[in-house]
Amino acid sequence: MNAVHTDTALEAFDADWQEWHADHERQRAHPHGFLAVTHLHWLGSEPARLDGAPGTWSVEADVVRVVLEPGDSVQQDGRELNTAAGTSLEFGPIEERSGINLASGETVIELAKRGGEYIVRPRNPSHPLLRDYQGTPAYSPDAAYAVRGTFVPFEAPRPTTVGAAVEGIQHVYQAPGEIRFKLAGQELALTAFNGHAPGSLSVLFTDQTSGKTTYAANRSLSVVPAADGSVLLDFNRAVNLPCAYTDLATCPLPPAENRLPVAIEAGEKIPYERQDQQ
Repeated sequence: MNAVHTDTALEAFDADWQEWHADHERQRAHPHGFLAVTHLHWLGSEPARLDGAPGTWSVEADVVRVVLEPGDSVQQDGRELNTAAGTSLEFGPIEERSGINLASGETVIELAKRGGEYIVRPRNPSHPLLRDYQGTPAYSPDAAYAVRGTFVPFEAPRPTTVGAAVEGIQHVYQAPGEIRFKLAGQELALTAFNGHAPGSLSVLFTDQTSGKTTYAANRSLSVVPAADGSVLLDFNRAVNLPCAYTDLATCPLPPAENRLPVAIEAGEKIPYERQDQQ
């Protein structure tokens, strides 16, 4: 009976992972997701034309100015912002790690703030990186890498500065605490940042597979602590960040203490697009 129960539980674990992975792949291949990014532009005070976006762009005193000529089209929430005679638009200020989406034809133009600087990233569904995307390889799900841990909050959230996939900028995140757990016979801990969803935490890490079978710079895992601080770290759901696929990403790097001294043979592997660069 126990063996049957174990087999059934493992089959359910595998089926849950397959469903999650398929959904994650669908999100990654969205027509205007990060695989569709064609350019990364850093705005300055001098007006400049940008590949993939109409008009001239500049930023000063936290205000982005876009000057459009007659015939240019820029929409926001389905509303055309240009006029028959052309116009000058202003956006901002934008909070760090936030942004707005504009549209020009089939292109979505992301205007965002990263590392204290304003960036423009056009996203076009015909971009070859998206068009030729063949999925991301991953380890087969293994329940041994779904471990229980405990979230231990700091006395006060700690501002934590980390590097980025793009040289010259840094990210500052609030770290509310750390997650302590045991894996491969070792007592380990990971500094956690606030996640996107309310109540969630985001963990950036590397391990002894990084640069070998998994992407060298980072992987990410999202977790949700229970009220008592208990948490499930399912490393089978460790995913690549956008920088694993494209140089047009500004992804954060893990803090130094999140470089794990164990091999986590679970989760997503090096993308096919990067395998010749490792």
